[in-house]
Amino acid sequence: MAEVVLDVSMSLDGFTAGPNVRKEEPMGDGGEQLHEWMAGEGPDGAVDTAVRQEVDASVGAAVIGRRTFDLGLGPWGGTPWPGVPGFVVTHRTRGDLLGDNGGTFAFDGLRDAARRAEEAAGDKDVLVLGADVARQLLMAGLLDEVRIHLVPLLLGGGTPLFAGERARLVQQGRPAVGSVTHLRYRVPER
Repeated sequence: MAEVVLDVSMSLDGFTAGPNVRKEEPMGDGGEQLHEWMAGEGPDGAVDTAVRQEVDASVGAAVIGRRTFDLGLGPWGGTPWPGVPGFVVTHRTRGDLLGDNGGTFAFDGLRDAARRAEEAAGDKDVLVLGADVARQLLMAGLLDEVRIHLVPLLLGGGTPLFAGERARLVQQGRPAVGSVTHLRYRVPER
């Protein structure tokens, strides 16, 4: 059965995007640095490459926050993973949208988007995109795992991963260390 997984790059000061997120800079000022590890070119980059390949191979569907969708559609050129369905959490529902890369976006409320994404993912994971929707899923008891790629960077502001939520997370395995530290946590059932 599919698991709902938050897989996110985060700065040491807890931000998933830099300040001043806008259309021209969807990751905010300096926020693109959070994803540089994915190229596998830093120290111990082979570790980073292996982690990225594992993540990409595990994706069966995505749950996406509305703002993340609005900012990401252009740069993605379709769904974040080609051919993989994305379920956009929104109060402004609309008909499905076929992305340029073969993936379809569906628009729904939180619980329905999560349920539909789990059904679509089959035995693969549902990856969560967007800090706000991740917090909503956590508080609704719908998040199974948190994977953090901890980037040695201080953004000084931006979009916080968590903003006052409280939850116990249980570490899974040992951290993998490449140019960033890759951490995995289970979210115990409430």
